[in-house]
Amino acid sequence: MSGSQDTLVIPLWIDGHAYLTMTTQFCDVCHAVTGEVLRRTPLTGADEAQVAVSAAQRAQAGWRALGAAGRARVFAAAADGLTTYADHFAGLISEENGFSPEAASAEVAASVAALAAAADASAEFAAGAGVLALVADRHSPLAAPLQRALAALRTGATVVIKPSPRAPSALYALAEVLGEAGLAGGVLNLVHGDDAAVVGLATAEGVQALVAVGQGDFATRVGALLAPHGKTLAA
Repeated sequence: MSGSQDTLVIPLWIDGHAYLTMTTQFCDVCHAVTGEVLRRTPLTGADEAQVAVSAAQRAQAGWRALGAAGRARVFAAAADGLTTYADHFAGLISEENGFSPEAASAEVAASVAALAAAADASAEFAAGAGVLALVADRHSPLAAPLQRALAALRTGATVVIKPSPRAPSALYALAEVLGEAGLAGGVLNLVHGDDAAVVGLATAEGVQALVAVGQGDFATRVGALLAPHGKTLAA
């Protein structure tokens, strides 16, 4: 699963910036139609998961203190930013996920709508909100994981996302857009990897819940990874 040394490696996103990690294992991100290797993702594990979760923990107090109105302003700015880059996002989704141009554009539009809705329906801090870990499959490139993340972020929780290592670019670009919109470092983090990263997130100190967003039996397969470690998926 390793491509050319000259192929772009997509970094992690931790504490509000690109985070480079040392690893010898990578996953090729291929064009869904041609099979061309476009990019690579590092296959990380428990150490990187804990770094991301720790960043999310540190960010909690500031994110909660911002209040519902402050969080809503960030979501509104992110909706504007995503609209600005809509064509770029649609291109990434078409390349990596094989969506038609129309379906890719609809995926982006649904994501903009989710951000706008979160801005309009601001929520006060929910007692017990902590760090949510979220893993997504290749068939859920943007809108579905964003909607689930926003449900937590709106109430003052912080999030660590692990996208599919074969189709991570839209969610990585989303992290960049959120940063440009004023989301403080550590509120939303992103790690790459396969099964080891999933287990790393589930067992990281500070994770309140782990959810799986995907199609078919994806949640069942993720749950099977967690069971030997005494962990279960949240609803």
